[in-house]
Amino acid sequence: MADDDYLDAIDYTRDDLDVEDLGDVKHAVRLVDVYRSFNLGKVEIGAIKGVNLTADIGDFIVISGKSGSGKTTLLNIIGAIDLATFGRVFVMDVPINDYDESFRASFRLNNTGFIFQSYNLISTLTAIENVMFPMQLSDKSKSELREDAMKLLESVEMDHRVDHLPWQLSSGEQQRIAIARAMANDPPIILADEPTANLDGDSGQMIRDLLVDLNNRGKVVIVMTHDEGILNQPNIQHYKMDLGELTRHG
Repeated sequence: MADDDYLDAIDYTRDDLDVEDLGDVKHAVRLVDVYRSFNLGKVEIGAIKGVNLTADIGDFIVISGKSGSGKTTLLNIIGAIDLATFGRVFVMDVPINDYDESFRASFRLNNTGFIFQSYNLISTLTAIENVMFPMQLSDKSKSELREDAMKLLESVEMDHRVDHLPWQLSSGEQQRIAIARAMANDPPIILADEPTANLDGDSGQMIRDLLVDLNNRGKVVIVMTHDEGILNQPNIQHYKMDLGELTRHG
């Protein structure tokens, strides 16, 4: 189906679109000539400039670049946290910018898992409660959700810290819980923003290994990082971000 035909086939008035209604997904992420600008007083700042990017199921994409180059803004656009000023943004073939915030919030909860540099765990919730938090829209019972969350904590070797609060955990432990939380709804896309930046050698390596494992399980993994250990992973697609422009590296 041509792009124009595909767009015409979608009812843009709906806010309850389910990706399963679209049949087989052609691309997990597709950005077409995307721009993002911000106004600071009378000055317009171009954070993202004409970015084109395609990620298919199973891809491992790593984007490097200096601080302020636009990496986080780009990740937020892919994750439907932020909106492009111009251009088209498709996530799981859904033109995500064409829907309201209520739909986007529900969509990203089920289709994207975020891993942040600062972990972003809820300070008043225990490890298992943090993992269960994104599952709030599920129709499963609380005991079923707790069982699912426990399995996720076991997968990141954190089942011995189930009832600990974030402040009682090391940086590496918090990031492992954040990864378990990112997997809470078994999303097809994992988005990570400098996931190893605050970690020491052993903790950083465990996070790298977890990202590789997620990709080996078929997840699309998109990472913004300076970490050479991630940049040197085999079979990645390496891009560079510079002053809002994205180019393929290597």
